[in-house]
Amino acid sequence: MPVLQKRRVSMPEGRYDAQAVINEVEKAVVGKRDVLTKIMTAILAGGHILIEDIPGTGKTTMALAFSKAMGLKAQRVQFTPDVLPSDLTGFTIYRKETGMFAYQPGAVMCNLLLADEINRTSPKTQSALLEVMEEQQVTVDGVTRKTGEPFIVIATENPAGSAGTQLLPESQLDRFMICVSMGYPTVEEEMEIMRRSQAEDRTEGIIPVLDAPTLLEMIRETREIFMHDKIYRYIAELAKATRENEWTELGLSPRGTVALTAMAKACAYLKERAYVIPSDVEEVFPSVATHRIILNMKAKVGHIKVGETIRQILENTEKPAIRNRR
Repeated sequence: MPVLQKRRVSMPEGRYDAQAVINEVEKAVVGKRDVLTKIMTAILAGGHILIEDIPGTGKTTMALAFSKAMGLKAQRVQFTPDVLPSDLTGFTIYRKETGMFAYQPGAVMCNLLLADEINRTSPKTQSALLEVMEEQQVTVDGVTRKTGEPFIVIATENPAGSAGTQLLPESQLDRFMICVSMGYPTVEEEMEIMRRSQAEDRTEGIIPVLDAPTLLEMIRETREIFMHDKIYRYIAELAKATRENEWTELGLSPRGTVALTAMAKACAYLKERAYVIPSDVEEVFPSVATHRIILNMKAKVGHIKVGETIRQILENTEKPAIRNRR
């Protein structure tokens, strides 16, 4: 059994800032602490977030609350069929007064992009996000320009089959680090939502507790979290299991395993540990894998759900035995 030695690493203060962000968002979002923690984990891991649920569950409110609590330069795009790629990436325009072409920045030139109802727009506009989500840059008329740093996309979408929606391509889905759902509130939570509904702006009371340089430092600290080779192998075995499962047509890509690694480190960071343990991987695996796994026809005929497949994979994949040395 490999021994995981406690490294002499003083846990940074950033984890307290992360909890402060979650506390601020809770002023606008009732009873979704677990979802807020997953989103904050993905932000610390340097990833993009996809929030999928039916209309009216608070997806947009939560995204706006995060942008306000982190004090980042944010842009919001309400995706409709007539939104053009140039609305996102920007375009060049001829300035008569100067006799030169000038670049007009698009919505992605920010730190945090709120892509509301992303699956209501055309595939051409959706694909315009691919380069910027992967490389944090846009190329317009042969000129490449960097976005803000950090650059985070929080996108919301209605379930497939809803009126006016179309499926996101797998290549774009794979660029979202996690996919989460809000779900319906409990009776008590819905009562609290009704009490708060009289406020004109539910995010009004949120104060910024972070800024871009602080968040960048927290992301850097998260990447330095230690991961044992046994944990790396565990992640690789989970990814292999998603590809070879009898119910799956498409499993985790290598980008997915990289995302799972980053999420596990961020999970440990939030839990005040300087190293990753197997339960960190287990905790974040469903959020990372849900939108990446595509079921085959056999599963669809048998009414097998993605969640069931993920549970089966976690149960059947042997966890590494790692103990701590005091």
